[in-house]
Amino acid sequence: MTIRIVTDTTAELSQFIIDQYNITVIPLQVTINEETFIESNDVSTLAFIGKMKASKQLPLTSQPSIGTFLETYDRLGENGDSVLSIHMTSGMSGTYTTACSAAEMSETRVETFDSQMMSQALGFQVIEAAVMAKQGASIVEIKARLTQMIQHTTLFVVVDSLEHLAKGGRIGRGQELIGSILNIKPIAMLQDGVYTPVYKVRTRSQLVKKLMGHFEEETRGRTIRGIGISHADNPSLAEQLKQEIEKVSGFMSTWIKLTTPVISSHTGPSAIGFSYYTD
Repeated sequence: MTIRIVTDTTAELSQFIIDQYNITVIPLQVTINEETFIESNDVSTLAFIGKMKASKQLPLTSQPSIGTFLETYDRLGENGDSVLSIHMTSGMSGTYTTACSAAEMSETRVETFDSQMMSQALGFQVIEAAVMAKQGASIVEIKARLTQMIQHTTLFVVVDSLEHLAKGGRIGRGQELIGSILNIKPIAMLQDGVYTPVYKVRTRSQLVKKLMGHFEEETRGRTIRGIGISHADNPSLAEQLKQEIEKVSGFMSTWIKLTTPVISSHTGPSAIGFSYYTD
């Protein structure tokens, strides 16, 4: 018997990693202009962002159905394997709750875990779990390690406009109007699994300085285990951050990835996710 790792598409895992560690990824869906797309199958991130820019309507996202989770769990457990299902923060999606409901219904032994993260910060946990499972660790040991990782993981989210966050109910419309007038770009962190504004900047140079200052202070004296930059069609800023990371820390293995359509639906075009974890 082995432990099978399950996650969702917001973990932003490459196909190489998925294949290497035999991870099962359940896709979320996004609807725009009455067209529904399944992540990773139906539309690329860049094509979706193009549709989003051209649309007058805000995209709608939807979590996988309980039936999808149940079928996946039952299939993976047919030969007696157990499942550890790790998903994006329950503070911003019902995906984890649905996974929990399906786990209770499945004949397979399924344990669920709320990552309290998303994007590459979620991916870090999924990869760690897959490595530990491959090495023979128990589900209890893996979940204990992931809980520890949460305490040493930072995820910043920077949006170019407050419009999508306001329409999605993440912030009030008053904040959107003030932010638009003052040209404010908020920097938020995921704290306890929810979107929490922490800084306000107006220029790219201020943005980079603020992020690097926090990063340098928080990682001083610690071992950096992983850094990820995800972007919604903003490669120049992503590359600039990567170069600054190398200058201040010497860490040369930062992953730059396009974010998923679901995440870009909430953040809007040009958003940046900056995540890292340490020991």
